[in-house]
Amino acid sequence: MAADRTHTGRVHRLAQDSNWDLAPDYSPFAPPAGPPAGPDWRRPLDALGTVLVPPQARPAPAEPPTELLPQAPQAPQLPEAPQVPEVPEFALPPQTAQFPPPHPAPQPAPQPAPQPAPVARRGRRALALTAGLGLGRGERERERERLTATIRTPLHRSFRIAVVGLKGGVGKTSTTLALGSVLAEARADKVVAVDANPDTGTLSMRVHRETRATVHDLLAAEATITGYMDVRRFTSLTPSGLEILANDADPAIANSFSGEHYRRLVDLLSRQYPIILSDCGTGLLHSSMRAVLNLADQLVITATTSVDGASSADATLEWLYTNGYGSLAQRSVTLISSVRSNGRTIRVEELVAHFESRCRGVVVLPFDEHLALGGEFAPEKLRPKTRRAYLDLTALVAEGMHFAPPATGPHAAAAPTW
Repeated sequence: MAADRTHTGRVHRLAQDSNWDLAPDYSPFAPPAGPPAGPDWRRPLDALGTVLVPPQARPAPAEPPTELLPQAPQAPQLPEAPQVPEVPEFALPPQTAQFPPPHPAPQPAPQPAPQPAPVARRGRRALALTAGLGLGRGERERERERLTATIRTPLHRSFRIAVVGLKGGVGKTSTTLALGSVLAEARADKVVAVDANPDTGTLSMRVHRETRATVHDLLAAEATITGYMDVRRFTSLTPSGLEILANDADPAIANSFSGEHYRRLVDLLSRQYPIILSDCGTGLLHSSMRAVLNLADQLVITATTSVDGASSADATLEWLYTNGYGSLAQRSVTLISSVRSNGRTIRVEELVAHFESRCRGVVVLPFDEHLALGGEFAPEKLRPKTRRAYLDLTALVAEGMHFAPPATGPHAAAAPTW
């Protein structure tokens, strides 16, 4: 990951004395700082010194690079002399398309042209970035730094990401592992990925397991959980810093993972992890899947360039739109994985154009032999273009952190301790 040189806000530092473990209090209930008193301080939220920044104190989203925004037309300058300017009439705004008076009146100071609102980077742009087209080395480095800064967007509550699709074998587990790995490497937060597949998922089979514990074991010990280390006993840590919480290998036990179980699990994890990913199964009607959708802030829809892989992703979005999850589908992100197949495939450009009209953004993942093998996931074995595509995907997902509403309702997570 490129070093983050983006300044995201004012940070107070103290000398290593008795007040070393104190941090500035950004909460809205803190008393205003008087002229001589300086900032208020309070205990940090964890050993890393994390301090939650409320929405009103968070920095504004990073502006997209100027080359992504259309240039506003420049207003023509009226000549000061009384001569008629030899300028085509269509080049002047309607209110100035006339001859100047013999003695020009004082003109008000020109107002800056309004800038268009930033828009999410879409599929064709992501495809060009992934392929390295049209960008010099310096531009690529600046773009990488911008993406990394976006991935480090501050959070005011636990953010839940679900990777979904109606078909197996379209890269849901690989996407969960890659997305979680980039988030864990780029951010200082704790990130956990949960195997939420009630049909015995393969998430834990793709990493080196440190424990045989599963989601059922963690739920059984729910009454004894008081802090992060109590949860950490049930997870496996990957080299990137991503933690994995496995499901049971027995299909009968895995299928008993209900919607209520998932709600309890997310409620428990939200107190310790700022980011929770869920690797979901193919059954949208399963009770656990309903709970996943009800609690998700961001969806990642997985598709492939094969006909059945693209059709299943489109059917997933159609189901979401027609079953009360329209806003969730609209702000979702689609990842199109390229496949090598003797069967019929669809042109990537056509798929990008189609899914752009149905969700917030599209990223194209090039074919990668390491992912095709389906063994233990090792990010360092991915091709550079594959790693870049996953960086684009993670940044696009992180842009959704600005849209996440505050947690409400009976299953809203309790106040976090991270």
